[in-house]
Amino acid sequence: MLDHVGIGCRDFAASQVFYRAALAPLGLSVVMAVSAEQTGAGDHAGFGRDGKPQFWIGTHPAAAGGCHIAFVADDRAQVDAFHRAALAAGGRDNGPPGLRPHYHPNYYGAFVLDPDGNNIEAVCHRP
Repeated sequence: MLDHVGIGCRDFAASQVFYRAALAPLGLSVVMAVSAEQTGAGDHAGFGRDGKPQFWIGTHPAAAGGCHIAFVADDRAQVDAFHRAALAAGGRDNGPPGLRPHYHPNYYGAFVLDPDGNNIEAVCHRP
């Protein structure tokens, strides 16, 4: 249903460091960057794979957090690696890796707060 999603960040450089590290275990990296001169509204970086940016971060001085974004993990080990990488990159724990059976029996997720307070999750739905 969605083609891509984007969020604003107060400190673009810090957010880039965070997301580059946190999303690497999921196989996601910056596949496109556009400058403030190109957009007329700030610098932006698009994360994805195979050349397709699906998750964007961009300069927004008034960003206040509050978003929840969940990224697909291929397996539970990727969820664990995401959580470790995100914490090492300055994220704050918002729920350690583990089963969340109240969603469904195989829902395995981990949650971190990014530099702006957004709730970022990696989730695997496989046993």
